[in-house]
This record gives sequence, C-alpha cells and structure tokens, in this order.
Amino acid sequence: MRIVFCGVGAIGSTAAVLCRNLEATLAFIDFDRVESKNLLAQAYVKPSVGKNKAEALKLQLLNLHGVKADSFSVRITRDNVETLCGGADLLVDCFDNRESRQVLSDYARKAGKALVHGALAGDGSFGLVRWDERFVPDAEDQVGQATCEGGLHLPLIGLLGAALARIIQDFVKHGVRRDVVVNLTSVAPTMGT
Repeated sequence: MRIVFCGVGAIGSTAAVLCRNLEATLAFIDFDRVESKNLLAQAYVKPSVGKNKAEALKLQLLNLHGVKADSFSVRITRDNVETLCGGADLLVDCFDNRESRQVLSDYARKAGKALVHGALAGDGSFGLVRWDERFVPDAEDQVGQATCEGGLHLPLIGLLGAALARIIQDFVKHGVRRDVVVNLTSVAPTMGT
C-alpha cells in the first residue's frame, strides 16, 4: 500500500505522523517551506525551519521514528499530478486551497484512485474528513486565507489530524470509507460504510 499525502501543513503533517505505524509506504508532496510561525500548528521541529515541508517531514519520521518515506518538493499541477500520484493506492488531500484540491480530485476520478480529503473551516469552527465521491472543494473566503497560523486552532487540528489518521487506518486495514465532521465538542460520523 502506498499512501501519498498531498499538502503537509497542519492537517497533513499531523495525520502523517499518526500514520507512521501503518504497513504502508508513505509519500509527501508539498512545495512550501517550514517557517517559524508553522511550528505552532504543524508537526515540525525547530531545525526544520527553512527546509521544504515534504523533505522535513520525511527526515523527521526517519530520525525520530525510523520510518522511511518519500518526498516531493513540488506543487501539484495538471501537468505533473499523474507522475506524482500514479503509484498511489490512496491519496490524502490536505491542501489549503480549492485549485489544488480540484486538480487532485479530477485526477483521482479519472484514474480511479481512492482519495480522502481533510479540511478545516477558515474560522476554525469545524473540520471534516470526506471521501472524494462526497466532496466538493469550495473556495477560500480570501485567496491565500490562513486557517492554521499561530497555533490558534491547534486542538481542532489535533482532533482532525487524528480522525483523518484513523480513517486512513480503517481504509488500509479493512477497506472502510467513513466521513466525519469534527469540532471541539464532538467527532461525529456523517456517512460511509
């Protein structure tokens, strides 16, 4: 099983770290670099500042947990999505923008790939995990809107990352596809088998 995490910011890095014990090959795709402000809400350590997020997460998993992973420090586009994601058995979307989510969703549907989305509301009021057949990406309230800066929503990010990791685990082990909505008072199933 090869699991490709697309976007390893707050939600993606948190879920990926929690998937470190799965019998699967993990791969990370992200073009962005770790900044000091990311340390408050993302699963990176101080020596990662300045490094590409995908590469930094790969190194952290190896150094802290002995887990080998692959990393791709690029932005997913319609021109490279097949090359980057073609070998995946499961795609995990943790992007923070509609355009990237749409590219990934279009590819997954065309290629018949399993795709699960993890998303956080811009105001931090809720998060959701939803399988692609029941997901429609929506636009940010503002282009480049930050949803995970400053650690403000860290408890919700932790819950959402854990829920996403569990849903990935259930898919890997049992082929089960569940959706959930997460807020600070509950994690509730919404649909799925």
